[in-house]
Amino acid sequence: MNGIIEIEGMEFFAFHGCYETERVVGNKFMVYARIETDCTKAAQTDNIEDALNYLTAYEVIAKEMMITSHLLEHVAQRMINALYNAFPQISHVTIKVSKLNPPLGGKIAATSVTLSK
Repeated sequence: MNGIIEIEGMEFFAFHGCYETERVVGNKFMVYARIETDCTKAAQTDNIEDALNYLTAYEVIAKEMMITSHLLEHVAQRMINALYNAFPQISHVTIKVSKLNPPLGGKIAATSVTLSK
């Protein structure tokens, strides 16, 4: 049974950006993850050992979020690679990384990058 696990609204304070000021001052970021995996065994057994552990997935994402990068594309790709390494049973991952209130010279709620593999 194919399943979709979504982890929504993950908020981080990190130091990503092309400009030195962004990497010194930092900014708020939001991350959304959509992970496709086989949920057959977990649905039948009700046992966390048979499931993709959401806490572990969050920890993988958080660890990658704390590694400073110039581009959101780089952050998202690292997250995807790390999730595949942690969970070989994954069939597809989508990651969206949003920088809140980016310093682009105007009132902008967020800029985002979404990558899938």
